Amino acid sequence: MIPLEQAVVARLESHGERFEVLVDPDKAMLVRHGEEVNIEDIVAAGFIFHNASHAEKASDEALQKVFKTTEFEPIARRIIEKGDIHLTAEQRRQMIADKRRQVINFIARNAVNPQTGLPHPPQRIELAMEQAKVNIDPFKHLDELVRDTVKALRPLIPIRFEEMRIAVRIPSDYAARAYGELQTATTIEQSEWQKDGSWICIVNIPAGIQEEFYDLVNRITRGSADVKILERKS
Repeated sequence: MIPLEQAVVARLESHGERFEVLVDPDKAMLVRHGEEVNIEDIVAAGFIFHNASHAEKASDEALQKVFKTTEFEPIARRIIEKGDIHLTAEQRRQMIADKRRQVINFIARNAVNPQTGLPHPPQRIELAMEQAKVNIDPFKHLDELVRDTVKALRPLIPIRFEEMRIAVRIPSDYAARAYGELQTATTIEQSEWQKDGSWICIVNIPAGIQEEFYDLVNRITRGSADVKILERKS
């Protein structure tokens, strides 16, 4: 369970009854987005309240009437999934700022300017979001926020999501290390070890991290790798 001072109220009203549970707002969002999270890791108390601020527990009769059970976990999960999460002003501000940063970083890494083939800098994306008056709902999933944001930005900046297929040949002196690091940083489509100990692979990366990928390969191999763009995919 989480410390009480970190918890906020999740509230569900149904059939003329009110039910509340004390939760971690960030972990509650994971539940609302369909992720499997242990309820004990989310809540600050193992009780369903009628009024949490007064420590008034919901009656078994009310729980049975609405949820057809008095068991804590399924009731708490339903309240989190279907109810309202009541954030403090500071918690809401911080969650909005975090989500906005996630949206900006995702677009910067995965999208490009189709006129130049280069990614938009995060600062330009942020400025365009301000101009478009993009509203960030802290309770929406990142995918939905990105979709809505890109739709709002397109009248202001040219933007397209692209992936790149890149062939890379790593000399034998650096192949073992490169194999581990590229596995972590990219999606490896094909991989083949050569008789001389070198390693050849084809990787898929978001177009927005092209320069970052080149820097990684050059750092690992001290500039001795061969890199070739095979395809850009929208």
